[in-house]
Amino acid sequence: MIESYQKLWPQRAAAESISTQEELAKYILIELNDELTHPRVRKSKEQKLALALARIEGSDLSESEKTGLTALYKKLESHKAGGC
Repeated sequence: MIESYQKLWPQRAAAESISTQEELAKYILIELNDELTHPRVRKSKEQKLALALARIEGSDLSESEKTGLTALYKKLESHKAGGC
């Protein structure tokens, strides 16, 4: 999934530095929480998930990469929402 994420975000230096599944999960959670945006203009977690899923679906990734990343995003969102 690391390589798929890096293909999805080719211009992100942080994405290129990911080397473990734990780091990948961390970066996806940062994205879903919109932590890199000023608090007054942050989008909701639901909006961020929808944007991420739309980006995945519209990407040039293979269908298996799209399925895997989509499942990972949804899994992390559901764990985060459940307080895990």
